[in-house]
Amino acid sequence: MAVSRKALALAGVAATSLALVAGPVPANAANKITIGVSVADQKSLFYIAAVDGMRKEAAKEGVNLVVLSADNNSTQQVNQVNDLITQQVQALIFIAQDATSAAAGVKAANAANIPVIAVDEKPESGNGQLATYIATDSVKAARNLCTWMFKQMGNKGEIGILHGVLGSTAETERTKGCQQALKKTPGIKVVAEATANWDETQAYKAAQNMLQGHPKMKAIFGESDAMGLGAAKAARDAKRKIISVGIDGFPTMVAGIRQGLTQATQAQIPYVMGQMAVKDSVLIVNGKGTSVPKWQWQNTVLVTKANAKKVNTVNFYGPNVK
Repeated sequence: MAVSRKALALAGVAATSLALVAGPVPANAANKITIGVSVADQKSLFYIAAVDGMRKEAAKEGVNLVVLSADNNSTQQVNQVNDLITQQVQALIFIAQDATSAAAGVKAANAANIPVIAVDEKPESGNGQLATYIATDSVKAARNLCTWMFKQMGNKGEIGILHGVLGSTAETERTKGCQQALKKTPGIKVVAEATANWDETQAYKAAQNMLQGHPKMKAIFGESDAMGLGAAKAARDAKRKIISVGIDGFPTMVAGIRQGLTQATQAQIPYVMGQMAVKDSVLIVNGKGTSVPKWQWQNTVLVTKANAKKVNTVNFYGPNVK
C-alpha cells in the first residue's frame, strides 16, 4: 500500500513488531549512530514489514533506532518528527501519513541539518530536501498489471477501477500507470470508478454498486490488494465471474490467487525497502551520501495463478509475515 495503507491489520504480526522505543534516546548513546523513524502506522502490513526490515538492518549495522508510529494522524506525526529532532537523531527515516503535512517535517529536519530518507510516500517539496527517496515504481507496476488484466479479457470489454486515498502518491501513480495501459488498449472501456481508500469493506460496497450497474463488467482493478479482495468477494457473493486484481503482494491476496478468488497482484518489497533505508542512513551519516541515489524505484513481482504456489511472501514482507 503506498501509500497510506490502512487496509490490512494483522494483529499477530503487529504484536510482534509494535515494540516502539519509548522516551528520549541520546543521539550518542554508546557512541552509536541514532536514526529516528517516523512511520504512518504500525497496523498496515506494509509499514510493519518496512519497520521490521529497518530493525534487522539496524542490528546488523550496530545503530540505535528510535521508532515512532503516528497512528494515521498527520498532526501527531509532525509533532513526533519534532520530538525526534529534539532528541538529535542523526538521520530521519520518514514514512509519511500524507504528502502535504509531511512537507513541514522535512523542512524542520532540514533546518536541523538532519538528512531525510523518505520511504513509500513522497512528501510534497515545500522547499524541503530529501537525501533519498525509496519507493515502489507504482506507475510501472500498475501499467504492467492493467496490461496483463486486459490481455486476460482479450483486450476488450468493460472494467471498473477502485482508487486509494485520492491525492496520495500511490493513488496518483497507480492511476497514471493504468491510464497508460488504457491508452494502448482502445478496446477496454472504464465504465465505473470509485474511491475506496485502500479499504476492503469500502471496496466491497463500491464493487457491489459497480456490478449492479454494469452487468457486462468483466474486471475490476483495485489499486491495493485489500480493494482487489473486496471486489472479488463482492463478485463472488453476487455470483458474478470477473477478473479482480490488486497491488501489494499481501499473503491474503496470494492465498486468494491460489484459491481462484482473485487473479493477480503486484508484490512490493517493503521489508527490503526498510533495510535499504537504514543502510543508506548509515552511509549518509558517515559522509558517504554521494553513493546514495536521490531516487530509488523498486520493481514489483507479478503474482498470478501460474506462479502463486511458488511465491514466498517472506521475500516481500519479511519473516514476521508468518
